[in-house]
Amino acid sequence: MTHALDIPVLETERLRLRAPSEDDMAAEVAFYASERSRFVGGPIGRDLVWRGLAGQLGHWVLRGYGMWAVEEIETGAYCGSVGPWYPDGWPEPEIGWALVDGAEGRGIAREAAEAARRYAYGTLGWTTAISLIDPANARSIALAERMGARFERDYDHPSKGRMAVYRHPAPQDLG
Repeated sequence: MTHALDIPVLETERLRLRAPSEDDMAAEVAFYASERSRFVGGPIGRDLVWRGLAGQLGHWVLRGYGMWAVEEIETGAYCGSVGPWYPDGWPEPEIGWALVDGAEGRGIAREAAEAARRYAYGTLGWTTAISLIDPANARSIALAERMGARFERDYDHPSKGRMAVYRHPAPQDLG
């Protein structure tokens, strides 16, 4: 039996941001089995990946927003997850992203993250947003900076350790 939440679908020129699904599991399991996942809680096994997927869906229920699964419109290929995110233990709401192998280096994360930020500012009414980034994650830091976010401070996360807080431009400061 399949159950669907009322999760909006966003589309950009190349991407569809849609509800996470069990169909995304194979790509997520491969990502979280790799060392590439070290900046977002990995490596972890299939059981914890499934719990993470359930947690993403639960975030939509509890907060009314959350991470979308990102897929390329043309191919239907799953690219990862992006969205407004504020789980327990976070210092404040963030725009987060995690791309699977093969999706990086093509502007997908930026395109999806900017769509998610527009949604957070426009639909959710946020007046500010951060991205909470592992200080060793140079690619995510570079993406945040390309989006106009600037390093604000360090944050000692209760389970992840030291994280860097990158502050996004306020809605009125975006071009």
